Amino acid sequence: MSQLTREQVIEKYKKGETLSHLDLSGIDLSYENLKGADFSNSDLTEAHLQNANLEETNFSEANLTNAFMFGANLFRACFDRADLSEGNLQDTNLENSSFKNANLFHAKLFGAQASHADFQQANLISGRLKRANFVSANFTGADLSGSHLERADLRNAILNQANLSGAFLNNASMDNASLVGANLDNITR
Repeated sequence: MSQLTREQVIEKYKKGETLSHLDLSGIDLSYENLKGADFSNSDLTEAHLQNANLEETNFSEANLTNAFMFGANLFRACFDRADLSEGNLQDTNLENSSFKNANLFHAKLFGAQASHADFQQANLISGRLKRANFVSANFTGADLSGSHLERADLRNAILNQANLSGAFLNNASMDNASLVGANLDNITR
């Protein structure tokens, strides 16, 4: 359980203090404005961040397993090497965000706006990515095996060396997507 209350987290943020390396598991920060906060290396397991403004926030190496981030603004947020497995990022704004080497196993990104996001080397195995906007996103070396990308917008996306084996791509838009060296075994189109 979180070592700080919601009020204590907000107070630290307002003072410009870091929120890095903290146990914030289970905390509810829904609807808060925490733009630019530093949550790097923090434990946010099962945290509730619904509709929060987390623009330009640093979540690098944070544990966000089972986090509920539905509708959050994560524009230009950094999730490099973070664990977002089983997380709910449905209808979030992920534009220009970075997920390099992040674990998004079975994460829910239904309807997410993730144009120009960077998913290089990310684990998106069995991801729920239906109707998501990945225009010009970078998935170089990412593992998307078994992921659900039905009706996803992958126009101009970079999927070089990505593993798409067993992925569901029904009605996905892939105009001008780069698939050099991608594994396309057993995909469903």
